[in-house]
Amino acid sequence: MTLKDCKPGSRVVIKKIHGQGMTKRRIMDMGLTKGCEIFVRKVAPLGDPIEIQVRSYELSIRKADAEMIEVA
Repeated sequence: MTLKDCKPGSRVVIKKIHGQGMTKRRIMDMGLTKGCEIFVRKVAPLGDPIEIQVRSYELSIRKADAEMIEVA
């Protein structure tokens, strides 16, 4: 399951980040790393962006980036 598939109000843990190079580095620089717990706060009506809470701050990410984050 990916972060894109998560419903608002769910808590998940990052298992793996797919992607390569600068894209993967940008996701990791935002604090999204393996083993990190995420709370999905809101999803926009068309699914883009997704608002999450991670490491005591809120973050909005694009659906394309959320698709690269494998969660459990």
